[in-house]
Amino acid sequence: MTRVRTAVVAAALVAALAPLTFGGPAAFAASPAAAAGTAAEVGSVVQEGGRLTVPAGEEGPVTLRFTATLPAGVQGPVTASFQLDTWLVEGEAGSSPVSEDVIRSTCSVNGVSYGACAWDMPYFPPVLNDPPVRPSLRLPEVPAADTLTYTVTLDADRTAAVLGHPRVLVDLRDSRGATVAAGTLGLDFVVGTPPAAKRGAVHARDKDGVLWRYEGTGDVSRPFATRKRVGGGWNAYTAVVPITTATADGRGDLVARDKAGVLWYYAGTGKPSAPFAPRQRVGGGWNAYTALVGVGDGGLVARDRDGVLWRYGVPYGPRQRVGGGWNTYTALTMSGAYDGVLGRDKDGVLWKYDRRGPVPSPPFKERLRVGGGWNTYTAIAGTAELGRDEYPDLVARDGAGKLWLYQGTRTYSLVPGSARTLVGGGWNTYDLIF
Repeated sequence: MTRVRTAVVAAALVAALAPLTFGGPAAFAASPAAAAGTAAEVGSVVQEGGRLTVPAGEEGPVTLRFTATLPAGVQGPVTASFQLDTWLVEGEAGSSPVSEDVIRSTCSVNGVSYGACAWDMPYFPPVLNDPPVRPSLRLPEVPAADTLTYTVTLDADRTAAVLGHPRVLVDLRDSRGATVAAGTLGLDFVVGTPPAAKRGAVHARDKDGVLWRYEGTGDVSRPFATRKRVGGGWNAYTAVVPITTATADGRGDLVARDKAGVLWYYAGTGKPSAPFAPRQRVGGGWNAYTALVGVGDGGLVARDRDGVLWRYGVPYGPRQRVGGGWNTYTALTMSGAYDGVLGRDKDGVLWKYDRRGPVPSPPFKERLRVGGGWNTYTAIAGTAELGRDEYPDLVARDGAGKLWLYQGTRTYSLVPGSARTLVGGGWNTYDLIF
């Protein structure tokens, strides 16, 4: 299992250091010839195609190519390495998580494959006067030649975005350890497609009772992949409610209430092609409630006809009274990947209730105002991230059947009409969206 550390790129400090003040096993140091005061010829390193963009996400590997031209008479074998002109500092406030295998690479030289080559991603302890150790890649040892063409694949995970836009310092040495070629390359690590476990999924039931699944793509310009048929018979239910966040990797549990008031539990399978396991009976009597909402942790809140909200933990045993006055809301939904509830009041104002956590009472923090104008929508559903910003999102269908995407912020401070993105039309074919 990948271990994750907390780190931040300290690129701003690079310029403040002298070129040879950084250390580590692959550090650049003066060659023996230079140390002896002799003039040694050093070849060049040229990157093919200029700076390379490296998506930090699921896009898969990109290929870095560069050619080193060596002086005449170089004695092999030739060793090579490169370092990023930045480093990672562990444990600072506001830092970003970076996994140890943040970049996976394979290497070949002059058409000969050498398989996987390993990155070293050290973390610089923030102690004054300690020389930083830079992220580095050790390249294969090869026989000397007039030119050496290196091909390196770079498959970066989502955490690599913190690396930014480093220069790559390349150093080739001969059998004596003397530098025989050196140069710089350019990489741009950019936010890529989140993994399927981080991308949201939306379900919709059509008027024939068929349930359809829309998996998030991570691209807000086309937020959903082509829909997938989950199955028929879902019009047997008067309510279908997610209780944990649905994601594109087939995870996410839900409950469904049938016309007799019996509640059924569907566990997520982790298989997008068949996202729900066979149902399990929870119990009867759920027709007493006018609204059911999952709170993201498997728990459930239910509003009765008097407007009192009740909380059910997992499993659904004795209920806990949350409070009255919830009939002020004309719509209630789970608030995406953040545990809690969204409620639209009769004036069209949307409010957000964050879950407090495992403490039994009270279950919600003080409500936050999202904004007004939400009574233009006939369906509202919270979802996990559909873009690339790590915040949960929300979709809403208007009276014309158009579906709109609202990208979330840390506080859900969304404004209808200014932050929304049109997903597409035709969503009036569905009588339920969640």
